[in-house]
Amino acid sequence: MNYLKYTQYVYLIFGAFFIYDGFTKLNDPAGTPWLSFMVAGLAIFMFFFRRKFAKKAEERNKKS
Repeated sequence: MNYLKYTQYVYLIFGAFFIYDGFTKLNDPAGTPWLSFMVAGLAIFMFFFRRKFAKKAEERNKKS
């Protein structure tokens, strides 16, 4: 379960990618930048959610 510590950072990478993708689509009239920004927001939210969950699990394991 050590890999769970590092998988939360994948969400940050995805968030950064979709923010970049959204900014590149801002000047394109056929592009949909807001969808990219929403996915980036979701990815960043998931990073903090997973981080909080991992800290709770780690504290629970320390008590045992």
